[in-house]
Amino acid sequence: MNLASYDISHPYIATVEKTDRITDENTAEVRHITLTVPDPTFQYIEGQSIGILAPVPRDFGNKHHMRLYSIASSRKEGRQTKIELEICVRRCFYIDEVSGERYPGVASNYLCDLKPGDSLKITGPYGRHFLPPNDPSSNIVMIGVGTGIAPYRAFMKHIYENNKSWKGTVRLYYGAQTGMDLLYLNDKNSDISNYYDEETFKAFQSLSSKPYLNESDEIEESLAENASEIWDLLQDPKTHVYVSGLSQLKSNLDDALSKFADSEEAWIKHRLTMKEEGRWSTLFYN
Repeated sequence: MNLASYDISHPYIATVEKTDRITDENTAEVRHITLTVPDPTFQYIEGQSIGILAPVPRDFGNKHHMRLYSIASSRKEGRQTKIELEICVRRCFYIDEVSGERYPGVASNYLCDLKPGDSLKITGPYGRHFLPPNDPSSNIVMIGVGTGIAPYRAFMKHIYENNKSWKGTVRLYYGAQTGMDLLYLNDKNSDISNYYDEETFKAFQSLSSKPYLNESDEIEESLAENASEIWDLLQDPKTHVYVSGLSQLKSNLDDALSKFADSEEAWIKHRLTMKEEGRWSTLFYN
């Protein structure tokens, strides 16, 4: 992801309306943040991202540190004087490979420290390839880890609130290390349960029994447990697949789905066909 290629020359000023921690105090901090933009020319659609321009703590020659975040809300219909959107943010820290020192992630810590009423600069929205299908008879398969679940919250609000006649099968396959990491699907926050239709939607959550494994490794378990249904859906020309999360997820997913297709070559060929037909979309981040 080359952030230098994104136009950030005309930022919008947004205000924090709400910021809520959606994971337990004993796990990694993840916050659901609601922003408002007073400029009605800012418009977005489900599946897009915004850029956050975080102040740089030291002078590195740049005024801002830019980071992309998936929009976790669906658009509202009708004219509005201000636009509301929501994002999901995990507070991150990084270890310097040389010194071994621990440093806070610039953008994530900036966002997690904001309070209601604070203002910030945002850019975008960006991306038009990660969008839910318009046909309500389409099947949707969503595969994600970590905060990669954010765009799926927007998808589900859109298809079940704006398209109440949705008939296609909707599946979410989601990997995590602990139950509290199942963002929007845990004991503290079960937000997604407010939007889905029980007849068409099912979520399959995979929890790690091995603490040293990350979420991208764990997604293979969730997929393997539902191999027959997944492969049947992938053969259906009405199925659209979305994959969102850490970049490592790509190789894990290819490994798992190659087994369903009986060979890596067969799977890659099928994936390319889906991509050419506009039915395979990915959103990876580091």
